[in-house]
This record gives sequence, structure tokens and C-alpha cells, in this order.
Amino acid sequence: MAISKKRKVANTKVDKNKIYSLKDASALVKEINTTKFDASVDVHIRLGVDPKKADQAVRGTVTLPHGTGKTKRVLVLCTPDKENDAKGAGADFVGLDEFIQKIEGGWTDIDVIIATPSVMPKIGKLGKVLGPRNLMPNPKTGTVTNDVAAAVNEVKGGKIAFKVDKAGIVHASIGRVSFGADKIAENSQELINALIKLKPATAKGTYLKGVSMASSMSPGITVDTKTFIH
Repeated sequence: MAISKKRKVANTKVDKNKIYSLKDASALVKEINTTKFDASVDVHIRLGVDPKKADQAVRGTVTLPHGTGKTKRVLVLCTPDKENDAKGAGADFVGLDEFIQKIEGGWTDIDVIIATPSVMPKIGKLGKVLGPRNLMPNPKTGTVTNDVAAAVNEVKGGKIAFKVDKAGIVHASIGRVSFGADKIAENSQELINALIKLKPATAKGTYLKGVSMASSMSPGITVDTKTFIH
């Protein structure tokens, strides 16, 4: 696969043998962006955990102080008495049976699904569609709740969910390249803070093993974990 001229230039700006401070990485990720659109800035954090062990399968949520820069499309699955609350809070789609049918047909044009506890039995059968896309409502991430308005407001306000994958890595989008470097750094720090709070008691050795930052289609930047405030 041919590498574009812009990508070649970007590659020359990132020293593969260097470990950058969070501050420098946050500035550099803006500089090496090669896309014409407002690319997302993603961080990839390798944790010293064994995800196969239930007590080390790190997952949670964090509200980024500067949001993600992306307007999330939210579907609320609820009974009619909760529909006005969800719509008032700015949910993009609200309903139940018609959306269950759409999802069964393969529709997943949404970023977050929030559901009330009473409708979860109906949603269970959607696991095969929603599970692989990380869209299944879950009480641990605050997406199964009776207070649908608060949940919608949190998601729209920059709340993201994360979980460690099979390789022990957490992948998260923490902003856009249009953000100031300080905002990228502060959002990254907030995510790290959340991960540190969730460190399993049974995890041995180094917990934050490595952090990489990149924008869409840019080379990865290795970030010095010591430059995060622990």
C-alpha cells in the first residue's frame, strides 16, 4: 500500500525511538494530522492486567472535561412514561418495539443506547448485534437507569465508556485535532485518572505499561507514562 506524501512527512516528525511527554505528544498529534476532516485523537493504553480474569476485566466510564468533540447519537429504549424525559434531554431516538425490530434487522446507526431496567428483558435478545459493537446497555456504565434524562445529558456532555480488550489494551477517543494541545492533554489525563482508580487489587507489577496517542491515519506517538499525574 502506497504511503501518501503527507503521511511520509508526518512519519518523519515522529521519532519512533523517543518517548514523548504528555504535553509534547498532545502538541505533536495536532502537527502530524494528515486528514482534511477534523480527525479524532485516540489513546491506546496497555494495562498490566489479565482480561481473562473477571476481577481484572477493567471497564468503566469517564466524563472528559472538554468532551469528545463529537455529537453522539443516543437511542433511549424505554416505556412510554419515560419518553418525554428522554426527548427533553436531547435523545436522538426514543421508543422501544420499533427500534428493537430495526436493530434485529441490522440497524446500529447510533453511538450509545440507554435503557430503563424494566425493558432489559426485551433487549437481551439483541446481544448478538449489540455486544460486538459495545452498544449493549449496562448498569456498570450508567446506561441502564430509570433516570434517562441524566444519562442522556452525561453522554451528550462528554461521558465515554471504555473497557480493556482481550490483549489488555484500552482504546478510547478523547478529542479532535482541532482541540488545543492543553485540552487533549487534560482529557487524556482524566481517562488515565479513571483507569488508575479502577486498578484491580489482584493486578501485579506495572499497571500502566504503555500509552500511545494518534489521530485518524497518523503514526502513533509513544507517551511517557511517568508524565501523567499519578
